[in-house]
Amino acid sequence: MNAESDERTGESADGQDAELGSRAPEFIKSRRSLHLSWQVGVFIVGLAVVGAGVVMLPLPGPGWLVIFAGMAIWATEFVWAQLVLRWTKRKVTEAAQRALDPKVRRRNLILTTVGLVIAGVLVGLYLWKFGFVMPWKIDQ
Repeated sequence: MNAESDERTGESADGQDAELGSRAPEFIKSRRSLHLSWQVGVFIVGLAVVGAGVVMLPLPGPGWLVIFAGMAIWATEFVWAQLVLRWTKRKVTEAAQRALDPKVRRRNLILTTVGLVIAGVLVGLYLWKFGFVMPWKIDQ
């Protein structure tokens, strides 16, 4: 993310030029107090969605998905959120391209296989030592 870019337009992740800034309707943008109220409302709704996503991180639920949804809500009104989302999309695209690299896929497959073999050996050792007894019923 370039800290010096204060441009109102930029290139989006799909290669098209995208306008940065508020996407509020024109009649809202034309009145300063109404636009400020609109921005406060968007900020509060986005904050609630991001807060719910943060709560979902340790609890069951799609935490990161909800956090990014809150960022998308903020991005409808705030340039900083648009730039953060643009940067995130670029990084995710780059990571996906790296993951499709044959060398990386082979390495990931090898690491997964080694991890499964280690887990299988540990489960086998546990069953050999204790049999099929739940850990809370062990008398030793």
